Amino acid sequence: MPGPARTLTLAAGTTAAAVALGLAAAGPVATAAPSAAPSAATSAEVAQRWAPIHYQDVDQTGTNALGGRSDYLAAYDFDGDLNARNNWENTGNHPLAATAYYSVMETSSHWFVTYMFFHPRDWSDSIFDTEHENDAEGVMVAVQKDGSAYGVLRGAVTVAHSDFYSYTPQGSTWGAGAETIDGTLQMATSPHDGLTHPVTAQEAKGHGLKARPGYDIKGGGVIYYPAGRAEVPEHPDDRDVSYRLVDIHAPGGLWAQRNNSQLFASAGTFAGDTSGSCGDGGISCTQNAANAPWGWDDGDDVPGRGALATDPAGLSASYFRIPEPLSRTYTTNPY
Repeated sequence: MPGPARTLTLAAGTTAAAVALGLAAAGPVATAAPSAAPSAATSAEVAQRWAPIHYQDVDQTGTNALGGRSDYLAAYDFDGDLNARNNWENTGNHPLAATAYYSVMETSSHWFVTYMFFHPRDWSDSIFDTEHENDAEGVMVAVQKDGSAYGVLRGAVTVAHSDFYSYTPQGSTWGAGAETIDGTLQMATSPHDGLTHPVTAQEAKGHGLKARPGYDIKGGGVIYYPAGRAEVPEHPDDRDVSYRLVDIHAPGGLWAQRNNSQLFASAGTFAGDTSGSCGDGGISCTQNAANAPWGWDDGDDVPGRGALATDPAGLSASYFRIPEPLSRTYTTNPY
């Protein structure tokens, strides 16, 4: 059945001109030789240009699924407050307008864009799994500056629970470094801007994130497109939903709230309790179990906690074999 009417909101930090004119100037992924020519693109424009087309598998079974809504993307403050400990209870009471968060780190040679996708519930319908309030997983894409407006995409690292996965698009010059390449990063053309974007996917319930088809829609699911506005899916099998991008470092935004004890239980870890029905669908409900990008960690890898977002150049140099010069001195570092 159709759900609530879609919400339309311009992406924070993204102007209509940037979408209609600046992004239209960028072409498909290329493999041109590096150039020292500077780019005039803003961080918001680079983030919009390389934002993923995002497949979200949706499961409607079990009471904690809320008919599939527990798998919809949402803002961390979707319920109008910054109290992360009431998000589980409020999931069914507010429209879940599609929102993703980004941060951009820049060096003289590359851009590194981290995207975070948030869900109010990590849920289950199996007694063998746990549940927890709040869920935040994502992807970092590495873009080489080549003299064009938005560079050339070289690699990506995704977050699936406590593991990272490495990918390169077809034709990339990057290879396996300290970590293996887990697959090819697919690219697809968005009908909203006519440009090629990386394609990512999240599983239902636990929301681990990989490059598609590492995860994929198995039955019903939502396909989200980065189109500069937040929409609420009309139903659990809506295949064209726009999401907006919000800067993690916007004034008053997620990073500015990092010491807010209602939102975060500790550094980089969202607050989350066991109230409501959390735990009813699984064996238990875990407290304080979701992390913001500066708290993401693959514990058996060398780069430290949060490095995917806060030192992506260093992490890329470790994970990949990179033939072109890679500067590790940040010219833009919002952390």
